[in-house]
Parts: sequence; C-alpha cells; structure tokens
Amino acid sequence: MKKQKTETKKRTWGLRAAVLVILAALQIMLLTACSVNIPMVSDSSDTEGYTDAQTMLIIATERNRYRQVYTDQIWNVEVSDDKTPFQTYLLEQIRTFLSEVKSMNLLADEEGLTLTSQEREQLKQLSDDYYNSLTDGDKAYTKASRDDVYTMYEAYHRANKLVDEMTKDVSLEISDSEAKVIQVQEIVVSDEAKAQEIYEKAANEGADFAATARKESENSDIDVSVGLGERDSSYEDPVFALESGQIAAPFSYQGKWYIVKCVNDFDEDATLERKTNMALKRKNQAFRSIYDSFEAEHKVEIDGAIWNKVSLSDGADCTTSDFFERYHEVMGE
Repeated sequence: MKKQKTETKKRTWGLRAAVLVILAALQIMLLTACSVNIPMVSDSSDTEGYTDAQTMLIIATERNRYRQVYTDQIWNVEVSDDKTPFQTYLLEQIRTFLSEVKSMNLLADEEGLTLTSQEREQLKQLSDDYYNSLTDGDKAYTKASRDDVYTMYEAYHRANKLVDEMTKDVSLEISDSEAKVIQVQEIVVSDEAKAQEIYEKAANEGADFAATARKESENSDIDVSVGLGERDSSYEDPVFALESGQIAAPFSYQGKWYIVKCVNDFDEDATLERKTNMALKRKNQAFRSIYDSFEAEHKVEIDGAIWNKVSLSDGADCTTSDFFERYHEVMGE
C-alpha cells in the first residue's frame, strides 16, 4: 500500500511538471492549430454567445487533445498559486477564446465581410466530413448537430478571414539575417581563470568540446539553439561572429563566463520556423492595433450554466480531437 501511494505521488508530481510546460502554450491560445491568427482578450460583457452544443464541440476537442497525452489525472492538477485545477484553467481559456471569436465576428459584420460561395461550399463539406467522423460517444457528450458544426467552422473561418483582410497591406517580409538561428555548444563557469584554462584545452585540435562541456560546465544544457536578438550584445557579438566549428574565447555574460562553440552557423529549418513565427507576430500586432479600439466598445462575454456544470472527466467514450486540425488541412490557414 505504501509503495502504491508513493507511485501515485510520483505520477502527480510528474503531471504537475507537465502542466507547467503546457501552460505557456495555453497562454498564447489553447490550440497550436487554432491560434495562428486569433489574439486573446480577457475583458468581456454581455452579448449572445454560442449554444451549449456548439460550445461543447470546442470543449470536447481540446479536452481530448490533453487527455490523450496526460489522461484524466490532469484535470485536478493545481496550476497556479491559488490552487486552480487544470480543468478550471482550460475551461476559462476556451471561454475566452469563444468570446474572442464572437467579438471578431461582430467586427466582421460591421466591416461587411462576406464569404464566397466557394468558401461556404468548402465549409459545408468540412462540416459534413467532421460530423460524419463523430462517434456515438462524441455525439452523446457534445449533443452537437451537423448545423452546430457548420456554425462553429463558419465563425472561426470568418475570424481568420477578418485578420487576413485587415492586415493584407502589412509587410510580413522577414529576412534570413533578421530571423537567423544558430546551433551552439556552451561551457558555463563562474571563474574567469578556470574559463581560460578550459578554453585552452577545448580549443586544441582534436579536442572533444562536447565531452569537455559535459565534464566542466555548470549548466546541464550543453547544446543550445539561439536566435538573433534573443540575448544581449555581450553574448551575441562574439557568438554570431563564429563560423561552424569555431570556438569563441571566454567572455562574460549575465555574471558567468562562457566558452561557446558554433556547431551550425545557420540552422535553415529553425530559421524558417522563426521567420514564420515572427511574421505571424507582426501580423497579430498590426491587427490588434485596429481591433483593440473596437473590442473596447463591443465587449463580449460567453456566459451560461454550462461553464459551471460541465465536467471534463465525463464522456469517457468521447474521443474527437481534430476539429481545428481538419479546418487547417482543408482551408489552408
């Protein structure tokens, strides 16, 4: 019995550590798939929202994404100093997301944004395909109809299209040099004299820098990916001047002494990914500069009893988790 309690405690702490990792992603938005263009706003007040069934489509797909990885144990894991359980936190993120989608659709109405017949046909086919993929367990948990699926896909698509339309003149060009990412190995020590001694050994021809780093560095992370602009000039000036295979002489950075070897002076894949993220950030900033004033005057709150009665532990037979994934595969956004 004692051993079982110990194992349970270990699993709980493991889940708690895992939650801390995924919280950062949730801060941006609950979905990697759905957060591409839509910003988040926390302030809201009354307006008509979505039906319980429409809301449950989003709750179900997000619940199941996390459930697949962390099991139902995650819902009661405390994720903040005030001991908020993860279930409460996730539901609040979903609620905020739906408020944002509704508010953006109000702005789309004001701007006269319409969908083409082709878009409507794509959304109809997407809705049919998604609804047909739902199991009996999915339908029992969400109680969503085919029309509910279409309503949510249409609302989400209009929100994304609004961002595209209102930022179409914004330059999203990011140069390779601006987004540059390099791969390095670091040795970090507290003493300058020791750093110089290590450098002289590590810089010798044939020396195994990685092995020296594992032996001598005070940091356990040896292999590091660094994007230009992520660190200050005391680090970047000597390190970004290196070519692959070169080692920088010891330099001081944030109270420590660093010896850095450049493994790859241009990580093409990482740079491309960073360019994409930087462009999206620029696009969202441009949209928010327009959107914030509208949102301040048209605040939205998604209310209803569902937020107090829904349990993420219920509906064990509900497994749907690809509502947004299907959207991005079909609509290409």
